[in-house]
Amino acid sequence: MNKPVRAKKNLGQHFLEDEHVAEKIGNTLGLQGYDTILEIGPGMGVLTKYLVEKGKKVIALDLDSESIDYLTEHYPQENLTIVEADFLKIELDELVGNEPLAITGNFPYNISTQIVFKTLENRGQIPEFTGMFQKEVAARICEKEGSKTYGILSVLTQAFYDAEYLFTVKPEVFNPPPKVDSGVLRLLRKENFTLPCSEPLFFKVVKTAFQQRRKTLRNSLKTFNLSDKLKEDAIFGQRPEQLSVSQFISLTQHIENDAVSANR
Repeated sequence: MNKPVRAKKNLGQHFLEDEHVAEKIGNTLGLQGYDTILEIGPGMGVLTKYLVEKGKKVIALDLDSESIDYLTEHYPQENLTIVEADFLKIELDELVGNEPLAITGNFPYNISTQIVFKTLENRGQIPEFTGMFQKEVAARICEKEGSKTYGILSVLTQAFYDAEYLFTVKPEVFNPPPKVDSGVLRLLRKENFTLPCSEPLFFKVVKTAFQQRRKTLRNSLKTFNLSDKLKEDAIFGQRPEQLSVSQFISLTQHIENDAVSANR
């Protein structure tokens, strides 16, 4: 097959052209617990060709009509469905009903964090997630407490998934080459896990804390109207990047219980 011409509308995406890297990304999937792989942003199919070899149903989802036309012509595999749609707007049940699926892809940098947040919203259907991001974003998702890059995305993702940074990809394997390195990660959903506190409150606590990350929690969480007794807890003297995911969950439980006590 001749080397494909890059689609004219790149939609913020840098198209991977290195076959070795594409195969390596395809091999990040464990292929357990699902029969369908959803590829976001397949472009000209350099990764798609390795996904269809996995023995699973593959759905290639792209917004670029030229990419859709190219994939339709060059990848007529029976186990491949090509869909022109926006992952951020489409409902998963429109694609697969209630069936579990894995997500992978060379994600457009400008929507990569939104893809992760939508994955979290639909985590009941997504036991595995792998893919390529801007390196600093991939590293941030997998970062642990104590780091300056540890933040909202790190805590919320790691509350529900085990996150692992897998490898770095250099700019020269893309067309056009980005100005930064890329990073590939894997997320494996924590099975039999239920958040032991209010999920909306947990998300609110994490986001509010990191919006003023240089302040101690005693100051950044003032809007929660905490009781004087609760604010005396040593944890409120720390900054958000010092707290582990489990500590954020515990903190949310304490805030939740404090609010119940105040309303009695």
